[in-house]
Formats: sequence, structure tokens, C-alpha cells
Amino acid sequence: MNKGWYMMLKKYVLACLLACCIVNISAQSDWVEWEENTLEVEDLTYWQEKYEELSELAEHPFNINTITKEQLEQLPFLSDKLIENILYYLYKYGPMVSKNELLGIEGMNWQTRHFLKDFIYIGPADNKKDKFSINHMLKYNKQELITRLDIPLNVKAGYAEYSPEILKEKPNKKYQGNALYHNLRYRFQYRNQVFAGLTAEKDAGEPFFTKYNRKGYDSYTGYLFLQNLGRLKTLALGHYRASFGYGLVMNMGFSMGKSMTLSSMNRKGKGFIKHTSVDEGSYLQGVGATYTLGKRWDLSACYSFREMDGNVEDQFIKSLKTDGYHRLTKDLEKKNSFNNHLIGCNLSYNGKYVEYGLTAVYNHFNKMLNPDYRDYNRYYPRGKNFYNAGVHYKVYMKRFIFSGETAIDKQGAVSTLNMLTYSPDVNTTFTFINRYYDKRYQSLYASSFSENSRLQNEAGIYIGLESSLFSPLKILCYGDFFYFPWKRYQVDRRRTTGVEGVCQLGYSHNNSLSMLVKYSYKHYAKNYTSSNEQKYVLPYIRQRLHYQLSYVPIENTLLKTTVEYIRAGFWKQRMGQGVLVGETLKGELPAFPIQASLAAAWFYTDNYDSRVYFYEPSVLYAFSMFSFYGKGTRLAVNLKYTYHRWLTIQAKWGWTHYMDRNRISSGTEEIMGSNKADLQFQVRVKW
Repeated sequence: MNKGWYMMLKKYVLACLLACCIVNISAQSDWVEWEENTLEVEDLTYWQEKYEELSELAEHPFNINTITKEQLEQLPFLSDKLIENILYYLYKYGPMVSKNELLGIEGMNWQTRHFLKDFIYIGPADNKKDKFSINHMLKYNKQELITRLDIPLNVKAGYAEYSPEILKEKPNKKYQGNALYHNLRYRFQYRNQVFAGLTAEKDAGEPFFTKYNRKGYDSYTGYLFLQNLGRLKTLALGHYRASFGYGLVMNMGFSMGKSMTLSSMNRKGKGFIKHTSVDEGSYLQGVGATYTLGKRWDLSACYSFREMDGNVEDQFIKSLKTDGYHRLTKDLEKKNSFNNHLIGCNLSYNGKYVEYGLTAVYNHFNKMLNPDYRDYNRYYPRGKNFYNAGVHYKVYMKRFIFSGETAIDKQGAVSTLNMLTYSPDVNTTFTFINRYYDKRYQSLYASSFSENSRLQNEAGIYIGLESSLFSPLKILCYGDFFYFPWKRYQVDRRRTTGVEGVCQLGYSHNNSLSMLVKYSYKHYAKNYTSSNEQKYVLPYIRQRLHYQLSYVPIENTLLKTTVEYIRAGFWKQRMGQGVLVGETLKGELPAFPIQASLAAAWFYTDNYDSRVYFYEPSVLYAFSMFSFYGKGTRLAVNLKYTYHRWLTIQAKWGWTHYMDRNRISSGTEEIMGSNKADLQFQVRVKW
């Protein structure tokens, strides 16, 4: 190792030691540790949404003494059997008086209790107080206002000054707005019955009250959400999401990623949920309602109309645009270029031992969807009208659970997903999943258990085991074998196969020490271009070894070390390697009511394929998972000040230094130099 690298490591170690000296470290929100342990880098989009959803639940916890099965099912680290045991404990022994009682529930280990306590509180068991009342709603509601501002500390190429001649020739060389990111969120809640909210967002590079955007923020979303009002189970007005069955027809609110806890994989969609995030792509706009027909029957229906972004040429939609960016001239040309009507309905039966339902969705575009033809997209959706119907089921048989869904599209193409779960013990789960998605199957809002980003052209078998029978050890292993009948993007060959395997061992010792070791292996086909420009389809292999150690030496203290090794590349070709060493410290400054965290990482990778990932604490609702390639270091400091529980101020500074380049990124995002820094500020007021 050269002298430069030695000095960099020395500075990294000194920074960590200094933080330990000045900060009395306290534990982070404990459920975040579950997400870090479970996360796989292929599911980053899902985990970003899941993080925001769980953050909101943690900010508005449930009363454990009035909690319902549906509320517990929102927590993915709880198994169906453990949920049943929690409800049985409350039924048998009455209301809880302390969170310590959780350990008395059969199957509840220390780690699960550690995660659960962030989402519950001990409240009265008097359900009479939960009856809806307008006067009570106006008097006893909870409201909050959150605003966030991101300030980049480097000038990117898209914000540089260019002559009119250059911009006339290359209009997409410059962003239309300033470099600041800003959002504003308002939330209203009355018990677990009435929710309302408004979210406004301006991405970096978008104009603000200038040019084409005279309305201020680029994106506005709002909702009114009612639930548990007599037979009206849910009513969603404005912006919302919908998920039914296991996602083969409609899924915008949950995921069945491979990295999910096995014990919650067979959990079906939650119906209608409010859209609270800043995501500008995955939502419906209109009305959705669920009405209880009888003791076990629910009827859901929805209508949505929204303008959407996409590339339109000669009245044909060539591609959809879902990132929400409207920064460049080409972005404006794609903004609100077509519209979509959606009608959906679901009829479901929720019995004690059997659950089943029927879902149907109809989609209509005002322009023809017709992407440019390529071999790999031969079976992509084309046309104006699309409709799908599916039947889902879930059967409980002692220690077995059978579940799944079968769907059909307008062409008669079929997709089916079927699961078998066996739990010989509350702490052990075996899972078997079989899936077949016809290459011709088309569903625009489908999302379920798959290797592909699209729910088509795939068959596979998944086998998994999760067990914490040998406390304090917990093991998770799975293997997924998949097959693609037709060509895919960047795979110019039919009938390709792949395999993915994960083995994870976790150790948790009461309140002080937890350890995680995870090894993952993935092997699949991918296009390869040789040095002499010859093109082949070769096996691509990616291996990941992840180690994480969290230590709590005394109460309210936490130190976390992360080590990651990546080896990736094509079969019989030179493999790229990547290494990351990270440290996270979190606590309270002894002389001030300020919580502070420090995250530092050192990384070294051969190429982009061997990139490494690092999670660091951030402001509320912001998921910070960074990918790095090359050689460098990352440092982030996060401060949080709370005044009388009604005012919270957060600030985060992040800095990345590269040692192998003098420019970062490319195009409009290019930064001249080897350093990249940014600031985040967030203020929350509750009343």
C-alpha cells in the first residue's frame, strides 16, 4: 500500500476515534437495523419506498392494546404465526402495561422485540374512544409540517454558463432551474381513522416560480384517506396506491423481493393506501374505496385519471418516463404528453382458514403505446386498451400455508405464482415458490416476485429456509433458479438460465451485541463485447460478502462496523473486485440536546461492476444508500435537535473524495475535481 493510501486510512481511523471521544453515542431507530440486515442491492428501489413507509409508521406508532391483524401485517419482520400469538396473548392476558411483556409472547425473541418496540406504544384498551367524532377530530388531531432543503456544494456542468449560440445548438446542455432541491410536506391525522396530506417537491435543476413553472413547485400531490368508519373500510381521495392479491394484476404498494423475510412473503396486498412519498411515478389519482359487505367479504373499486410523462412521436407513445425530472428541454417535451384512465375492482373473502379474491383492472391510454421494435421487446405492451383479471388465494392448514395468484391478460396469456410455507415451529419457516410468467403476458401495474423488472418472460423455482430456533443465532438461506424463454434487454439469446443464492447468519446477544454475515452469489447470462468487437452472450457472475457488527457497550450507546467485498465479472474473463470498510456512530452531544451521527467509509474497486454500497443515517424519510466505485472515502455528519418534542431541526453534511479521478460523473451532472459535497436541512413542526 502506497503512502497516500496509508495517510488516508490514518485520517479515517482518527476521525472515528475523535467522534468516540466527543459523542456519547446512542442507538439509532432499531428497525433500521432490520432493513440493513435484509437489504439486497438489487432491491434498492423497493427498499427506498419501504424505508419511507416504515419511517412514517414509526413516527405514528400503534396502540398495542387495540392493535389489529391488519396493522401488524404492515410490519414485514413479523411472521403470520407470531402475529397470531400477539393477538392471542392480548386476548388471554388482557392489556399490556409494559413493552417488556412482549418477551412473554411465544416465539418473540429479543431481536424481534427490539424492532417492534419502535412501532407501538402502551395505551388504554378502551375502544369507545376510537369511535369517530367530528368534534373529537377537530380537537384531538395530530398535525405536522416538514420542509427539506438540499444544497450541493459543487458546480455541475448543467448549471454552468453557456453562450446563446451553444444553447441554441445544444439546448439540453443546461438545466432550466437552480441547483437546490426542496420539498414541503403537511400531514394531518386523527387516531387511525382520518389522514390528510399535501406534498410539494422541486427537484434540483427544475425552475421555481420562473420560466415554464409559474406554479412554484414542479410536483404537487395530496390525499384524504379514511378508514374503519363503520362498514367503510377505506376511502382514498386524491393520490393513492393500490395493491391486491400477490401483485400479478395490480401492485403499487408492496413488494415480494427475494431479500424479504421468508415468514412474510405470503402476505398479500393491502388494498388502498395513501400516497405520502415524493415519488412522482407510482401512484393513482382519483378515488378508491373498500366496503365491507358482510362479516368476511370486502368489495373494493377505484377510478384513476392522470396525465403521464413519455416520449411521444407521431401520436405514438414510444416510452414511458417515470423519474419525475423536468430539468431539461427534452424533459419538458415529455411532460404530461398523454393520459391514462384506470378502473379496477376487487372482491375478497377473509376467512379464518381460507382467504381468496378476484381482481380486475382496465387501462386506457389516449394515445397508442408502441415502442420502437427490438428483438428483446417483441412482447412488450402495445396498444391503447389493456385489461387483466386474476384470482388469488391463501389457505391455512395447521403448519402449512398455501397461497398464490393466477392472472390472465386480454390476449389470454397467463401468469401464475404459487407458494407453500411450512412452519414446524414459530421460529422456523420453509418456503417454496413456483412462478410462471408467460412471455406474452402484459400488465402495466403488476409487480411481484421475479428476477425481471417486468412481469413476463420468466419461470423459476425458489427454495428458502429461515430459522431462529437456536437462539441467539438466526439463519436465512435461499436459492432461486430462473429461466427466460425469450430474449431480454442486454441478453441477445433465447432460453437463458440463472441462479441466485444467499446464506445469512445473524447473532444477537440480549441488548449489547449483534452480528451479521451474509454471502450472496448470482449467475446469469449477459451480453459481452470482446476486445476485437466480437459480441457474445456469456455467464455473468457477482459475489458479495457482507459483514456487520453492532455493539452497545452501555445503555444508549451504539457502534457499527461494516465490511463488504464484491467480486464481479464475466465467466473466464478478468473479475473486478471491490472492498468497503465503514463505521457508523450515533449519539447525543453531552452538553447540548443534540443527537449526532457520524458515518465514514473507505472503498477501493476495480471497476463499475464491482461497485460497493454503503448505508448512512440521514434526515427523516430520506433513505441514504450510496454506491461507490473507484478509490476514495466517504464522510457524513448528521445532527438532530429537538425542542419540547414539537420542533425538530436536522442537518446533514456529506463529503466524498476520489483518489483516482479529477472529474466526477458525466454530462450535465459532471463535476470538475475529485471532491463532491452536499448539505441537507430539514425542519419539522408538530402540534
